[in-house]
Amino acid sequence: MVTRTRFDDSECPVARSVDAIGDWWSLLIVRDAFDGSRRFGEFQRSLGVAKNILTARLRTLVAGGVLESVPASDGSAYHEYVLTPKGKALFPVIVALRQWGEQQFFAPGEPHSELVDRQDGHRLRALEVLSADGRRLNPDDTTVHKVSNQ
Repeated sequence: MVTRTRFDDSECPVARSVDAIGDWWSLLIVRDAFDGSRRFGEFQRSLGVAKNILTARLRTLVAGGVLESVPASDGSAYHEYVLTPKGKALFPVIVALRQWGEQQFFAPGEPHSELVDRQDGHRLRALEVLSADGRRLNPDDTTVHKVSNQ
């Protein structure tokens, strides 16, 4: 069996994030949680993933504080999975992946799902990376600085 490389002690925030959520099943589970899925069976039907894989990913997301397992809202013996504040903070990541996918992997006019504002039914404006003073930034406008413990 191949040993998974861990990045939970990396100095890079991207590496630590990938360590927590870097698996496609995990990202799709989080996406489905934003779309309203709460029960194991709902995730499995949506994703078509094997039960053992889904079980492992849900355990990891709960252990990482992204999802919380709570008693079922209907009072049954089942449990449901709900996003924690840490999980809800992934919303811009999911939106960014969705918008990138729309731009890069769909031909003009090709049908796909859309994320819309519940209030007015309009599509979301494209996410932008902005400077502290509001300027739109591109990759060439940024650089990485290490933060010291001082």
